[in-house]
Amino acid sequence: MPSFDIVSEVDLQEVDNAVNQTRKELGGRFDFRGVPVEVKLSDDKKSLQMKSDGEERLDAVWDVLLGKLLKRGMTANSLERQKKEPVGGKQYKQDVKLQQGIPTEKAKEIVKLLKDSKIKVQPSIQGETVRVTGKDKDDLQSAIRLVRENAESMKIDLQFTNFRD
Repeated sequence: MPSFDIVSEVDLQEVDNAVNQTRKELGGRFDFRGVPVEVKLSDDKKSLQMKSDGEERLDAVWDVLLGKLLKRGMTANSLERQKKEPVGGKQYKQDVKLQQGIPTEKAKEIVKLLKDSKIKVQPSIQGETVRVTGKDKDDLQSAIRLVRENAESMKIDLQFTNFRD
């Protein structure tokens, strides 16, 4: 029976490349000369950490990083900025969570959307993915189109993988 998976994942290699490009650009910028700035991917690869000497500079670091990530095909929906925290002196830090997997409430929204649409497919939640099966490939493609159109309003970045006959 034909099927596909709906997932929400971030390409960690692209994130790493964007972080490196951000460091390089900030190192060459006049307004960041002599300013301690740190941008790195966390050890667990689930978030990014930014550090700088002031909230305004932290926002400037975020703007550069977001620009690099967007150029590499990511969307802002796959990133979640946490609150800025002082770490001593004038230093501030901020974490940015990376979307890895579909949260349960969003997965339930996707299942409800597909069931309410009357497209002849069977969605099921499997961990952090939603598997959609159906007898007809055209129905599966209609389901992909429907979910893609509604992904922006759900505020989630989705990919469609493992399309099988």
